[in-house]
Amino acid sequence: MSLDKTASKPHEQLADHLADSMESVNALIRTRMASRHAPRIPEVTAHLVEAGGKRLRPMLTLATAELCGYEGDHHLRLAATVEFIHTATLLHDDVVDESGQRRGRPTANLLWDNKSSVLVGDYLFSRSFQLMVETENLRVLDILANASATIAEGEVLQLTAAQDLATDEAIYLQVVRGKTAALFSAACQVGGVIAGAQEERVQALYDYGDALGVAFQIVDDLLDYQGDAQSTGKNVGDDFRERKLTLPVIKAVARADGEERAFWSRTIEKGRQEEGDLQHAIALLHKHGALDATREDALAWAERAKTAIRTLPAHPLRQMLTDLADYVVARIN
Repeated sequence: MSLDKTASKPHEQLADHLADSMESVNALIRTRMASRHAPRIPEVTAHLVEAGGKRLRPMLTLATAELCGYEGDHHLRLAATVEFIHTATLLHDDVVDESGQRRGRPTANLLWDNKSSVLVGDYLFSRSFQLMVETENLRVLDILANASATIAEGEVLQLTAAQDLATDEAIYLQVVRGKTAALFSAACQVGGVIAGAQEERVQALYDYGDALGVAFQIVDDLLDYQGDAQSTGKNVGDDFRERKLTLPVIKAVARADGEERAFWSRTIEKGRQEEGDLQHAIALLHKHGALDATREDALAWAERAKTAIRTLPAHPLRQMLTDLADYVVARIN
């Protein structure tokens, strides 16, 4: 399908270009999330899958496979695999975070219960492994299995690091590389692998996905303190209320005086939050330039993603992926 010039945003241009393939992926997702014996499974899954997410991760797999000249249909299974892994982690995350809203809608654990969310997430993980095995490509299985383990490891690390003022930017990056960037990089990498691309191209795709994923998460963390709830689907200050030590706060804590550090300790470490604390937290972020510094970090990671993909052969999709890196950080301009 040719690029629709009327599409305004890079992810929309990518979606238009990949529309036929994504339609096949969506059909595969609907088929594989079905359950003859447990109707709760498609109910819970459909609530999240049909919630209007951008489907960036499966599109990255389709785009990188095409970029590397793939002509088979295993990339469809891999794209569905990536979306299932992502959906499973969202179901589990909402239980862990006790979230009530996802993409502007009530979370599955709120509409059903925690047990359903956890068990359906487990089901989707199992389905994802069935799909990836069908490609009969051991390296693809290795990449996605490692990514799944890395995601879980990142989430566990976040449990211990998120409310500890000793958490520094290196630990934060380790968490982000686990819980977010691992699936971005794997989604890109398997596209190249299934296409039989040269190793340096596969590495470039991995590097692109890794940097894009880090930029994506940093932007999300920044928007939590200065975003618009209507466009982000999250309430401003959710991370603060959930006592998550994200990059803007880590930067502010590093520059805090004794009184400010006591404030962060009370609100984040001890969880004793009072009326007006969110506003005070945002004021401290501005005082120390933490929001601007976080924005600069996000822009640097987006630039890193663009540099990685620049080594690939000229192709309309290469330009779309370059534009996508710009779009991810354009949300904070």
